Amino acid sequence: MPESLLVIRLGAMGDIIHTMAAVAALRAALPDARIGWVIEERWVELLCAKGAERMGPRNPARPLVDAVHVVNTKLWRKLPLAAITRHQVSAAIGKIREPGYELAVDFQGALKSALLARLAGARKIVGMKRPREAPASMFYHQRVLTPGSHVIDQYSMLAEAVAQRSLALTPVVFPEDHGAQSAIAQKRRQWGRDFVLLSPGAGWGGKRWPAQRYAEVAQQLERLGLLPVVNAAPGEEELARTVEAASQAQSCFCSLGELIALTRCARLFIGGDSGPLHLAAALGVPVVAIFGPTDPKRNGPYGTKSIVLRSPRSHTSLSHTSAPDPGLVAISCEEVIDAAERLLGEIRV
Repeated sequence: MPESLLVIRLGAMGDIIHTMAAVAALRAALPDARIGWVIEERWVELLCAKGAERMGPRNPARPLVDAVHVVNTKLWRKLPLAAITRHQVSAAIGKIREPGYELAVDFQGALKSALLARLAGARKIVGMKRPREAPASMFYHQRVLTPGSHVIDQYSMLAEAVAQRSLALTPVVFPEDHGAQSAIAQKRRQWGRDFVLLSPGAGWGGKRWPAQRYAEVAQQLERLGLLPVVNAAPGEEELARTVEAASQAQSCFCSLGELIALTRCARLFIGGDSGPLHLAAALGVPVVAIFGPTDPKRNGPYGTKSIVLRSPRSHTSLSHTSAPDPGLVAISCEEVIDAAERLLGEIRV
């Protein structure tokens, strides 16, 4: 059993949350192990509350890992020869190597994550037998077969190889951020009623159900006596404003810590395959999932009450097209509202 291990999962939001499920199971099985995590700055608040210490004894503000190691690979790729890049890379690798991790686990399966695992100086590197980028496997000492259908099952198999035993699924615990919780509590007092969280954004256009459809759903939620609240990530504000302009929805542009607090309080989540959807599922919030080119068997909501809507016209593809998937567009507002009412009825019971 390793006494210390380093998790490599740099991004993105949904992938980190899926990895957190596997690491939570590892943490339960190895309560005394020292666990570090290498992550992009943008996603740190999934592991550590804003302003909290990123290393040291675990606490409610950093409940899962003993150390959070931050990298900025986006800048490094953009300015590979710049002095600031050389300085940041050297400093980051030094801090990662300092604890002397016994084992590194590459949950990302990319060449850059495998390289970081090697640079971490761990004596053993564990990764998937069929990583996302095949050359990554060259850096692994142990290659694990992960045939599970859902990505959380696959990551759990990787975690079991590290623990050398079967692991029980363990609820993901997110950081306590009192400032974020206070800000959301104030908004809820202003709203004065239960809300449904709508998330029209997604990582690429092919996964985005049209914003105007979300506006129509928002109107129907109003008739049910529920407040529609729209969240959008940086760069997706126009999507939220489109929904807000055509309905009585409230926009809420949140920090990541605030989004955790907001989602935890929602009666229901409605959205496509995105980080916020997987956050809602991890928090046990019921989900209406609107899927297009990605496969819900692999990437669907996991571990919560959910209804997944996907047209037979949709075909699984990761081509990152900008136009909405034709099958996704074929999903009607009526189907989404019907699914929402069914789930809300179950919640009331």
